[in-house]
Amino acid sequence: MSKKSIEIVNVLFLNGPNIWTYRPVLEAWVDIGELEDSPSNTIPGFYERLTGLLPSLIEHRCSIGERGGFLQRLREGTWPAHIMEHVMIELQNQAGMQTGFGKARETPTRGMYKVAVRARYEAVSRVALVKARDLVMAAIEGRPFDVPAAVEELRDILDRVSLGPSTACIVEAATERGIPFLRLNDGNLVQLGHGARSRRIWTAETDRTSAIAESISSDKDLTKSLLGSCGVPVPEGRVVNSPEDAWEAAEEIGIPVVVKPSDGNHGRGVSIDLKTRAEVEAAYRLAQEEGSEVIVENFISGNEHRLLVVGGKVVAAARGQEAWVTGDGVATITQLIDSQINTDPRRGTTEEFPLNLVLIDEDPAVRLEIARQGYEPDSVPPAGTQVLIQRNGNVAFDVTDLVHPDVAAAAVLAARVTGLDIAGVDLVAEDISRPLEEQGGAIVEVNAGPGLLMHLKPADGPARPVGRAIVDHLFPQQDNGRIPVVGVTGSHGTTMVARLTARLMELNGAAVGLACSDGLYLRQRRVEQNDAANWAAAHRILINRALDAAVLENGYRSILAEGLAYDRCQVGIVTGIAADATLPDLHVNDAEQMEKVARTQVDVVLPEGTAVLNAADARVAAMASLCDGSVVFYGMTPELPALDQHCAGGGRAVFVRDGQIVLASGKDEAVLVGLAVLPPEARSDQVTENILAAVGAAWALGVDTDLIRAGISTFVYGDAC
Repeated sequence: MSKKSIEIVNVLFLNGPNIWTYRPVLEAWVDIGELEDSPSNTIPGFYERLTGLLPSLIEHRCSIGERGGFLQRLREGTWPAHIMEHVMIELQNQAGMQTGFGKARETPTRGMYKVAVRARYEAVSRVALVKARDLVMAAIEGRPFDVPAAVEELRDILDRVSLGPSTACIVEAATERGIPFLRLNDGNLVQLGHGARSRRIWTAETDRTSAIAESISSDKDLTKSLLGSCGVPVPEGRVVNSPEDAWEAAEEIGIPVVVKPSDGNHGRGVSIDLKTRAEVEAAYRLAQEEGSEVIVENFISGNEHRLLVVGGKVVAAARGQEAWVTGDGVATITQLIDSQINTDPRRGTTEEFPLNLVLIDEDPAVRLEIARQGYEPDSVPPAGTQVLIQRNGNVAFDVTDLVHPDVAAAAVLAARVTGLDIAGVDLVAEDISRPLEEQGGAIVEVNAGPGLLMHLKPADGPARPVGRAIVDHLFPQQDNGRIPVVGVTGSHGTTMVARLTARLMELNGAAVGLACSDGLYLRQRRVEQNDAANWAAAHRILINRALDAAVLENGYRSILAEGLAYDRCQVGIVTGIAADATLPDLHVNDAEQMEKVARTQVDVVLPEGTAVLNAADARVAAMASLCDGSVVFYGMTPELPALDQHCAGGGRAVFVRDGQIVLASGKDEAVLVGLAVLPPEARSDQVTENILAAVGAAWALGVDTDLIRAGISTFVYGDAC
């Protein structure tokens, strides 16, 4: 670079645990060129310009560890790559994508840095990276930069790519319970757990939500018929096929009535408390625009309520509230709506707001409601006159603690009758704390895939842990949705170790998915013959619900460029770090740096899991102290210092003594098998060492020693070398 500028040379999205952190990050290679000679304290006015653009940077603690820590670093002098890291974090935070983690590190190339920032959504972080670079350069050069416009652009991208609030709250609850998740599309289809123990959700629908139940609930007339036959109180009514038929039905039932679409949702096209033929016929036309059929039923007096039923329990309830305006003799109804209703901070156009804006030009139901009172949108009501604007659509006021047990039982029965495991049950009642029968209340709808926002961010009252309720419904308390995952990395022998470990697990009865440099294997059958020691192949294994165990080889290059495909593993194996191990194209130039790559595999071992480590490699052996779980060392001799010390402390190890493979737990030892009985190709030191690693993994997983002995004695080593 021949001028003072910042160039983004390369960008990697690490979609899983990596050398930086346990979470996905965006890693950018940033060349600051001649700015290497211009730390922040040498650029006149830079501090003032940057903090003027982003005053909220005062909240960044940086390495100082206290509020204002990053600003202290700015005053003392720091470099543009580090500044970009903090600006990128702050832009993402202001856009609503909370980010706390960031690192900036020099590479051996002068002026070249690696900048890594937590990236919940790759698309947002990629744009935030460029915006951060542009903002820093603007502050350096004294040019203006439109921060609000940049934040708004990021927010728009976030709205497009992020999980919806209902799905996000379920994922968050799963994460709190240690259940992993995998996003399966660009929308809200998410897998909780791995392999055969996983469950899938799509917003508030689950893989237990049957298509039949969903079809029943979408047909309001059929739903009402089924509920009524089971003793659930429902309003009387029928399907109609014309405005005239709607009025005939109203006369049969008796006014007032409700007119609504048979398969609508979210209250669209619903008109209530209709008393005249003109109102009924106008309501018919409105309902017809929203659904395939129209229903007329008797009007139930009271407040609209939504009860959320999950797994046979009512876990949350919300009440609706009518929306009114009061005339002042000057403003039109449209103006009164804007000044008296839409100014409520709880109202907005996105899912983050518990109440919707009332947009009279876009809501025919509102126009119909005010027309029934003799007004038009541009009418000016007399001072003090109240005008009803909206009867339904504001169900966001928490009443969970008020629900009468009989009302809850009726809602649970309604969900069971329709067959829904998760249901939004709509009912009308004057008082939710009294049984429906004694007040003439009724259940009017049962909805599949109910929205959860009204319970997460109610307009009034406490938020309810509905995401946790759904997760608990899908996973019993002792189930974390995990299958045994074995991760293998190292400079040598990893493919053989992975294949042999998979074979031993298969002998133990597991349906194993194996992704290694030899290919992709499903239950011993190779389905792809290519290098599958990468994130994509591992991901395919983890989403395969026919598999109840996974063995995944992770090359150093894959860890650096992609991250791991799993958050944690039951067993993590490290076979060794070659003295000449380097990846210069990824700025890893010696074994010491490679050690940081290899330890990623140890960092993700579960507390109840095991790291299987080569005791003959000092760098690998030193990783034992980093493991959250237990450790099994392996080596060609029991005299290896790390192995000997480990056993002296009661630890487990696998080693060779006098031509026999020995399993040791502290001072207790058991001979597994003599090397002489293994196939000839298994007797070289390198192959034997690989066998020890696989034996250690199988032992850690609880595979019976007889099966381990049979497996290593019959394995075809020539094919795996």
